[in-house]
Formats: sequence, C-alpha cells, structure tokens
Amino acid sequence: MADFHPTESPKQATGITGLDTVLRGGLPTHRLCVIEGDPGAGKTTLALQFLLEGLRVGQRGLYITLSETADELGDIAASHGWSLNGIDLVELSSLSEILADESDYTVYHPSDVELGETVKRIRSEIERIKPERVALDSVSELKILSQTHARYRREILGLKQYLAGKECTVVVLDDRTTREGEQQLQSIAHGVIRMERQGREYGDTRRRLHIVKMRGVRFHDGFHDFCITTGGIEVYPRLATKDTSKSDDFERVASGNQELDALLGGGLDRGSSSLLLGPAGSGKTTLSSQYMLSALKRGEAVACFLFEESRNTFLTRAAGFGMDFSPYLDTDLLRLVQVDPAELAPGEFAHRIRHLVERKGTRIVVIDSLNGYMNAMPNERFLLIHMHELLAFLGAHNVVTLLVMAQHGMLGSSMHQAVDVSFLADTVILLRFFEAMGEVRQAISVVKKRRGGHERTIREMQLGNQGVRIGDALREFEGVLTGVPRFRGEGARLFVREER
Repeated sequence: MADFHPTESPKQATGITGLDTVLRGGLPTHRLCVIEGDPGAGKTTLALQFLLEGLRVGQRGLYITLSETADELGDIAASHGWSLNGIDLVELSSLSEILADESDYTVYHPSDVELGETVKRIRSEIERIKPERVALDSVSELKILSQTHARYRREILGLKQYLAGKECTVVVLDDRTTREGEQQLQSIAHGVIRMERQGREYGDTRRRLHIVKMRGVRFHDGFHDFCITTGGIEVYPRLATKDTSKSDDFERVASGNQELDALLGGGLDRGSSSLLLGPAGSGKTTLSSQYMLSALKRGEAVACFLFEESRNTFLTRAAGFGMDFSPYLDTDLLRLVQVDPAELAPGEFAHRIRHLVERKGTRIVVIDSLNGYMNAMPNERFLLIHMHELLAFLGAHNVVTLLVMAQHGMLGSSMHQAVDVSFLADTVILLRFFEAMGEVRQAISVVKKRRGGHERTIREMQLGNQGVRIGDALREFEGVLTGVPRFRGEGARLFVREER
C-alpha cells in the first residue's frame, strides 16, 4: 500500500500576518468563508485588508455592500491610510440614492426587490467584473429579505454553488445577531472565523478571534487576541511550542555577585524561569537589575517590562544602588518597556516578547511585576494558562526569565499573594524582612530549583550604593521567614548599616 501524504489546497493570504499564521498560510482558494462577529469587531476592516492584499499581488477585488455606503467605506479606508482605487465597489444600499447620479459606483435598491432578484444582481456583477476576490457585506440584509429560514438557506446555498464555478475566493460578513440554532450560513460555508469584542469595566475594549471551522485545512486552534490600529488589524497568534525542541544547553548565567551565584548553586540556568517573591521594598527589582546589568556587560540583549513603575523611577533607583543602565539605553541591547495593563491585551504582550526573542535575539526577559500583569488577565485561571505558554516558549528558546511578584503584607502571617504561580517557575527566590537588634533587615533564600543543587541557607541581604551584598547564613536565628525571628545563639554576624 502506497504511503498517504495529506495535502492542502492553495491558499490566499489575507494581508494580516498574524491571521495568516493562525490559518497556516491564509484562506482556502476558491472557497466561501464567513467572517462573523459583534458590531464593531472589525469585520469590514478585515474584508478590506483581504481585498487590498489581492490588489497588491495583482488580483482583481470586488466589494459588494448591502449595509454601508461607498462614502462610509472610503472613510474607513482613509482612517487607515488606504486607498480603495483599483477595488470595484458595488453598492446595493437603499440609502445611496443621492449618489446615483454623481458616483461611478453601481447602485441598487434591495429594499424594493425580493431576495432572489438581489442575488441575481450580485451574480451579474460578478459575471461583469470577473473578480478573483469577493467580499459580501453583509448577509444580515439578505436574512431580512428572505423572510423564511428555508428560503434564506436555499438562496445562500445556490450562491455558494455559483461562486464555486467562478474561481473566486469569497468572504461573507455576518453579524452575530441570529437566534440560537439559526446557523444556516455557518453550516454551508467552507470556513468560519469568529471575531469577538469584549467590553471591560475599566481599560480598552478587548478583541479576540478564533477559527470555528475550516474544512480540509490545518489551523492553530483556540482564541487569539487582536487589535485594530491605524493601518488595519493586527492578530497576535497564541504562543505554541509544539514545533520547537528544547535545547540541552545547561549553561549557567552569572549575576556578577559571587555570593548570590553561590546561593543559587552557580547561577541561573539558560532556558529557566525564576520567581522573585517577597513584600514590597524587599529588593526584588534590584536583584533583577543585577542580572540585567551583568548580561548587558556580556553583550546579551535584555528586555524588561515594567508594569508598576516608570522608566525614570527604575533608572533612578538602579543608579542609587550603583547600577548604571544609561550606556545601554540608546542601543539595541536594552529594551526597557513601560506597560499599561489597562490597554495591553495578553496576546499582544506575548507577541511583543516573541518578536524580541525571535527577531532581536533577547536572552533575558524580566517581567516586573506579575501583579501588574495579572491586572491584564480576565481572571486567575487565564493568568496561569498564559504564563505556562509564555514560560514554555521562552524556555524552548533558552531565554532566562525573571518574574517579580509582590506579596501583600510586610511581616509575619499577614503576608500572602494574590495567585500562586510558584509551581510554574523553575527557581523560587524568597525575600523577607526580619527584625533584629532594633532594626528591620532583609533576608534571602532559595526555596526551589529544579535543575541542580542550591544552598538551603537563609542569608542576610543588604542593598546599598555598591549594589547587592549577601551575608552569612543566619544560623543564630529561628523564624526569620516569619518576619519575627528568635535569637538562639551568643552572637550574630550581621551587616553594619551603610551610610547612604
């Protein structure tokens, strides 16, 4: 028996890079696909980009509109800096009477005719223009004219069969205003792409899409965030690591601080993720800065995403601890990005990181902090899914990832964290305040490291104008991690406070 090698039909690029990635190349050639979505989701913008991409590669495009006027379409195009010259527009809107005598566009009045006559006129325009790409906007008006479900289905099926013989790729726009179970178009169409627009109590509206079906085509399943910007739709495919094999490179990454590296058993591993956990002000960002500066000095590209503080605050604080990032700000080595979680979709954030890793060669990624990142998530369950996918992707590309997470509370049993992500990280570094000799001091310990050994001691840590200092193990104390230790020895070797 001969080996069977599945093949896919040729595809037509949509002009939206991320969507073409999700579709593994584009829409099936000479097939009818439905773009359905809520009002304002971006269906018309997608259809225009599809036709403009055809125009770019020398294919003739036809836009048939039953719901919008030619002027409205022109305004949409102009808002993105596009010109519709070269695309044939056929307007079947009864609102276009005033354009009949002064426009070059063909004008019909579907409100005066039955559904069959309207479909017949659509066919005649396709016969006359002979397009290779067609956008029909939208079938909601055809549903109104059809009056019955059976007639609507019969006419749509006939239109599909007619278009199949015309060697054109068709996208049909449909508002998600149908009643439950009224899915004639979806069942007839070769493929269905659903676009969703979700309002939030605070922040920008979120948009996402997914492929409901695409017959005979392999595609990336699941929801994919997208946004509408000046220039069109940008789709951010969900991260996937199925085709990426993890390297066996176990190179250690040094921090530039010998005591800190010793505490971590020689340093952090390439492709690993580390969680820096502790109350506010305990030194999490400063420790991350130590690794960032060491990598920059080695000539490695670093990306730091700031959710909680501004760039100026970060740079000023780092300079106060003897860490000068200014020589790297004007180079491609350091990307210091201030993020507003109210405006950034999780998929867009992952896309930015992917771009920096794959296109810019970024070797260290810092997310400061997960508390801010969590505000961009719909709920805790989605946060864990996104984090798992993101860390798997970064690990497969041998990127060292540092995750900063602030705990609520300062001392003792009052400390807690909004969500437990410690199981996702390869290494967990715990920072604590503790009281000793009338002063509030800081302690550091490594409580988890999946790869290799590490010290189990709890050491004092001090932040000063010389950066991070790691002291001796606090063997004379018990209960340091609770914030209220008990002294069990005759003397303790603690740091003498620096004058700052």
